[in-house]
Amino acid sequence: MRAEAPRVPSLLRPVHRFLRAVGRTSSLVAEHAGQIGTLVAQTLVALVTLKVSVRSVLNQVYIMGVQSLPIVLVTAVLAGIVTSQQGGYQFQGSVPLYILGSVVVASVVLELGPVLTAIVLVGRVGARITAELGTMKVSEQIDAFHALGRDPVAILGAPRIVAGVIIMPVLVAIANLVGIVAGMVAAWHTVGLGYQSFLYGAQLFWHNWDLLYSMMKAVTFGVAIPIIAVHMGLRTSGGAAGVGRTTTASVMFMTLTILILDALFPPLFLQ
Repeated sequence: MRAEAPRVPSLLRPVHRFLRAVGRTSSLVAEHAGQIGTLVAQTLVALVTLKVSVRSVLNQVYIMGVQSLPIVLVTAVLAGIVTSQQGGYQFQGSVPLYILGSVVVASVVLELGPVLTAIVLVGRVGARITAELGTMKVSEQIDAFHALGRDPVAILGAPRIVAGVIIMPVLVAIANLVGIVAGMVAAWHTVGLGYQSFLYGAQLFWHNWDLLYSMMKAVTFGVAIPIIAVHMGLRTSGGAAGVGRTTTASVMFMTLTILILDALFPPLFLQ
């Protein structure tokens, strides 16, 4: 016979509910952390043992990278234009306009290029991966891989993770270049800043470390997005409704992770 839980005095019920919520959250965080760690270990083992198909990786590079290029270009152009326009408005009559070149280049390379590209890939790539693997999970296709002695992580997860690491720096580099060019053109049309003056201001405060910093962000985001998407897809349950809930949670999880990682970069690498 199961023992009844002790009754909590009414005055302590808010504290009891708070502690229970903290316990559930801590347990869920530990569960996610453990499963993500296991996924990373399985991916590394699949790579070391050469179980990852090169064809699958190239296919995912095309799907995740080439097909994402148009929306990345549009986002980069708009980011460069908006940064240039707002900077030009703020600087008129107060500081030399050539400083606008430095502001646009630094903003795009250090922040807007990597972060906006990552956010775009969260919506276009991360959600797609979670929905694909989640559908396979609830339709028992993942279980079929296990029954046949095949490793679903090596077949489905690792190619997507490797492709994310490959394509993210490339997309960020393209976004940086396109954003800077768009900002330069916008500066010429809005405040009359010539290309030579723009480039002079950009070179005046440029540090070679800025480019490496941008690529470090790109690689970090390129690892985080597919790992979280694969992890959430493989833990999906509850049929079609479960796929929808997991995909929504995955997008929120990836977006929050990108913002947290972005906030950690300046104190770690720009001090």
